[in-house]
Amino acid sequence: MKTTRLGQHFLIDISIAEQQVRYANITKDDVVLEVGPGRGMLTMVLSKYAKSVIAVEIDNSLYEFLKDHVPENVHLIQNDILRLKEEKIPRFAKVVSNLPYEISSPFTFWLFNHNFERAVLMYQKEFAERMIASAGTSSYSRLSVGVYYHAYCRIVQIVSKECFDPKPQVDSCLVELIPRTHPAFLVQNQKLFFQVTRLLFNHRRKKIKNPIKDRFGIDQCDIPFANERVETLTPEQIGKVSEAIEYQLKRS
Repeated sequence: MKTTRLGQHFLIDISIAEQQVRYANITKDDVVLEVGPGRGMLTMVLSKYAKSVIAVEIDNSLYEFLKDHVPENVHLIQNDILRLKEEKIPRFAKVVSNLPYEISSPFTFWLFNHNFERAVLMYQKEFAERMIASAGTSSYSRLSVGVYYHAYCRIVQIVSKECFDPKPQVDSCLVELIPRTHPAFLVQNQKLFFQVTRLLFNHRRKKIKNPIKDRFGIDQCDIPFANERVETLTPEQIGKVSEAIEYQLKRS
């Protein structure tokens, strides 16, 4: 069976699936969300340990295949998780998935808008490294800031490309996400903060005063770190930039 239209590579090493379950600390009390069950290897392992599994598969042929193979405690949904209405998703506590690579970013931020206790997700290695990157490193990005703001994040295991069929070009990583009880730092306008973060990383080689002046018409003397580049600023410092912009916009 080849990759789906979302570029999914199917896990063929059951020991990795078992590791995912252990990292997520799945118990018989847990309702687990799995996105992109594919051929069902991880689904079957999850079903042995969890109370129930909500498996959301966009590919109809895979969905039809899974219907005949999964146990009764697996609730299959044939849909796009990113377009599925909230009322159609049963409440879940944990998320364990081998994500199709192409939805890595949108699904991660979709997840941050939902209540969950812990997630153990498979990502491409480069993407995972960007998730945990610190300011001043080559992997530091808008993704790094967004993940840091919402969750505690760590790479728990590197997974060889040999563990998949078809074999991808790069290795993958298992990443643990635990949502913060409160954001890593407070900003008055969260929407503005993420808009500013996007703006600055779209011009990451420029001093931040330039895109801020172009976009908001705010002079550099009213903005902290005006002569720095965004790639050198910590998420907290970007938050302070956002707060200064919010203050100036309210004054104008």
